Amino acid sequence: MEVIYMKIPFDVNLSGKTAIVTGGSGTLCSAMAYGLAVSGASVALIGRNRDKMSQVISSLTQQAADEQNKSTVIRGYTCNVTDKSSLISTYETIRAELGSCDILINGAGGNQPGAITAAEMLAKEPGTDDYSFWDLDEDKIREVMDLNFMGTLLPIQVFTRDMVAKRSGSIINIASVSSILPLTKVVTYSNAKCAILNLTQWLATHFGQSGIRCNAIAPGFYAAEQNHDLLFNSDGTPTPRARKIIAGTPMGRFGNPEELIGAALFLASDDASGFVNGIVLPVDGGYCAYSGV
Repeated sequence: MEVIYMKIPFDVNLSGKTAIVTGGSGTLCSAMAYGLAVSGASVALIGRNRDKMSQVISSLTQQAADEQNKSTVIRGYTCNVTDKSSLISTYETIRAELGSCDILINGAGGNQPGAITAAEMLAKEPGTDDYSFWDLDEDKIREVMDLNFMGTLLPIQVFTRDMVAKRSGSIINIASVSSILPLTKVVTYSNAKCAILNLTQWLATHFGQSGIRCNAIAPGFYAAEQNHDLLFNSDGTPTPRARKIIAGTPMGRFGNPEELIGAALFLASDDASGFVNGIVLPVDGGYCAYSGV
């Protein structure tokens, strides 16, 4: 696996902390996991593909040694984030090997073709895609809601239980710009991510006096493996939808995964954000600030 070197924007001391990152083998979450590991945390990556996770861990470990001259503790665990019994079993192993959870990044999520409409909007005149909303696959809708919402709620229930006794901890949910502005076509994903925003605020209130903080990061558009075919044609040129995204982003480009590291470190650190609770931090190049005119 190619090593893509990432910069750490500032120093945060997370030594003695255990961090769990779901969706940890993905492009965005592996970047945030790297930032936590280089800052001293012992990091547990959770994903479904063991081989891919092993490649990611090898790449991140090599980068830390080459660029930071640091040894890191990054381990991988396969687990289904929508299966509570699997989460409990996995956490028992993590706790025995790395210690109880202090920082949780909930990055597992995704979309399904059957939960996406073919048309952005109904045209004035009848067309071939008129019924794409009515023809959405009920099972795919449930899968997307389950993965994104329950796949965030259940890990919080399992992995943060020890935070209650410690009266400290940082939960970082991964929302989306679609939590704030629903995106055309991706109706189910937008609804699920909106639920993450609400859950974050609810938990911040529920945990308010306990020392446990809950915040969210709302990434904008990043060119990653998961959305490559949506953004680029086979010849590498941007698709019409990609061009619309860039036009709607004041900074005029896609984000780089390493640009999420600073937000993750800020929210993970009690020293940096000890009084920050219940926020949703867009890292989107200004996408959510632009009205289109």
